[in-house]
Amino acid sequence: MNVAYLMNTYPLTSTTFIRREIEALERQGVTVQRFALRRWDDQLVDPLDIAEIDRTHYILSGNKLGLIKALAREIVSNPGGLAKAIGPWFSLLRSARGGLVRHVAYLLEAIYFRQVADKEKIGHVHVHFLTNSTAVAMLARIMGGPSYSATVHGPDELTDAPLLDFPAKIQHASFIAAITNFCRSQLIRFSDISASDKIKIVHCGLNLEDFTATPVPNNKTFVCVGRLCPQKGQAQLPAVVAKLRAEHPDVKLVLIGDGPSRKEIESEIARLSVGDNIEITGWMENAKVRKAVSNARAFLLPTFAEGLPVVIMEALALGRPVISTYIAGIPELVDEDCGWIVPAGDEESLLNVMRAALEASPEQLTAFGAEGRRRIETAHDVDKEAAKLAEYFSENTEKSKPE
Repeated sequence: MNVAYLMNTYPLTSTTFIRREIEALERQGVTVQRFALRRWDDQLVDPLDIAEIDRTHYILSGNKLGLIKALAREIVSNPGGLAKAIGPWFSLLRSARGGLVRHVAYLLEAIYFRQVADKEKIGHVHVHFLTNSTAVAMLARIMGGPSYSATVHGPDELTDAPLLDFPAKIQHASFIAAITNFCRSQLIRFSDISASDKIKIVHCGLNLEDFTATPVPNNKTFVCVGRLCPQKGQAQLPAVVAKLRAEHPDVKLVLIGDGPSRKEIESEIARLSVGDNIEITGWMENAKVRKAVSNARAFLLPTFAEGLPVVIMEALALGRPVISTYIAGIPELVDEDCGWIVPAGDEESLLNVMRAALEASPEQLTAFGAEGRRRIETAHDVDKEAAKLAEYFSENTEKSKPE
């Protein structure tokens, strides 16, 4: 089976889960060719992510002349297919309420990708997120290219759904993979009810060989992993730690990541004089992140907006209790049997559960860790979830006429 993965930007620090999924498909005998619209401008830190650069075919970055040549070939060789794409292209533009130059780029990228897919005999294309890369896959399909599917995560794409023409992208797709039941419900909400059978549950997964559950250490360290940004909620943590320090002077919080909220968080740390209790490490390679989480008493993510964070899965796979919020798909994985879950933005509740984690007995923490690991083995094993995808792909590799 010859499948393409088409991403907007790849690889980057937040797409390790996509790399794992591709690797799991390849272990099952699926040939996966990587495509991305553009390169990531920032620096990668994980060697396995860095290695993906040379395996990825970039459609836009460094290829503007190639796009123009592809348009000329399409006008000559496939005028009928190009004509079919104009109506759906206008629908994308109309839904977005502007962005003509951007949408012209999508059409050119779709033309180029369709031609490469035909040359490489790609039978099916899979995309993550119902954003611009799905628009490219859809237009390529309408012009006579391979069938496509997409995995939807949220929160951003669900927030922007009215601007992204979900009904058209779902209509032309072979199937849509939702990572949680919550996500599936939102996709049904934003599309025709007749499309509900097309929306499948396929979880994000972990390569469990990389995650060994170990006993919870007897310390007072919390670890939070993620981009430092408003939607992750880390800016409220210095105030919580400042209050908690009065009872537990040696409490420690390690923030792994970087982003636009870093200066605000650092300012709060300085204002509250908790520099001895909070460390910001910046981004780290995956093996070092796993070690840091394993050295923590509990994992913490006070997020305001999510799909279902992979970092929570990773913490549970390592046998760590998790503290997080009642957001989107998180309650489908985290509850009082494997950690603590609180309303987003509720500082007092967050303080109470962090205190509870510090005062929990070794037996309670061990039980939480064991239950968390069991849940990941059951629902988030990347090889099991990749097998689902491979089965769906095999049903759609025939290059039938687009609708």
